[in-house]
Amino acid sequence: MADARFETLLELMERLRAPDGCPWDREQTLESLRRYLIEETYEAIDAIERRDWAGLAEELGDIQLQIVFQSQIAKENGWFGIDDVLGHINDKLIRRHPHVFGSESADTAGEVLQRWEEIKAEEKRSRAGNHDPSDREKAGLLTNVTRAQPAMLEAHEISKRAARAGFEWREADELAEKAGAEMRQFRDARACRDPDHAEDEIGDLLFLLVNMAGRAGVDPELALRRANRKFRERFGCIEQQLRDKGLTIEEAGVEEMEQLWR
Repeated sequence: MADARFETLLELMERLRAPDGCPWDREQTLESLRRYLIEETYEAIDAIERRDWAGLAEELGDIQLQIVFQSQIAKENGWFGIDDVLGHINDKLIRRHPHVFGSESADTAGEVLQRWEEIKAEEKRSRAGNHDPSDREKAGLLTNVTRAQPAMLEAHEISKRAARAGFEWREADELAEKAGAEMRQFRDARACRDPDHAEDEIGDLLFLLVNMAGRAGVDPELALRRANRKFRERFGCIEQQLRDKGLTIEEAGVEEMEQLWR
């Protein structure tokens, strides 16, 4: 049944992109579809956090549409097709799970993750095999951390890799002390009315907080999303209480809103 429905999806997408298909679908490019891939991914994450399983099924379908849509565009340009996409992921799953599909063994999730990273590094070295050996020697530990991701996730990955190499603050008190120092430097930058300096210092503080989250075993992206959700709920309550009083946000003073917040 799944195979038949997937084939139907491929046929629908090909029809939409045909000369007599949908004008909007025909105008799309890989570049124009980037925003939709990001949006659909975040909507799927939102459905998971709300435990909306029916909604998640729909959002995963939308992500699947993006995969098929972009694969169809690539096929039309002779770059690759959906068969290549499926072939790559199937091969990768087998290659990176030698404890399941091969003769190796792994008893813990940590061992699996370590071997995954080792195999991933081997693959990248193999792809770079035709390059100058000196280039590979110059590649650093963080070279392969992609910049094509939200800054929060990039900072989290950078922190994890540095920590695995032993480069991290050893005690929680050291992190707290460093955070205090970064906050003081940020305040100094604000006092000097230096926007560039302030941006630099707040960036250092945010990076440090991401590091602290990793040390505590907390995913900073999920933690921030939880904080966003909590703020939305509380701010919504303030708006409702003001409406009950016949007031708007603009009419209410800061003190009254702070009182309602508390």
